[in-house]
Amino acid sequence: MILARVVGNVVATQKNERYQNARVMLCQPVTPAGEEWGATLLALDSVDAGIGDLVLVVQEGWSASTAATGEQGAAIDSAIVGVVDRVDLLEDEAKAGRASG
Repeated sequence: MILARVVGNVVATQKNERYQNARVMLCQPVTPAGEEWGATLLALDSVDAGIGDLVLVVQEGWSASTAATGEQGAAIDSAIVGVVDRVDLLEDEAKAGRASG
């Protein structure tokens, strides 16, 4: 699973019929301390996430397709499976995150 922040949505005028009701979101991976890392990724939204939300992204075909469409076998690489309300870090982990940033 990847912790990420939703930074935008993707508009597609043509989609595979399996994805007609799915929204595609642009997500920026973040550390538990909230620091951005890596490249942005596209994920189908299965939980009604919005821009600015902190989310959990699953990046594995079977889980992503099942979560996003309710059906197995859809060609989906990433899906948003949860909105994160908050991240609690142990004091040592919070200090380590600040020291490396």
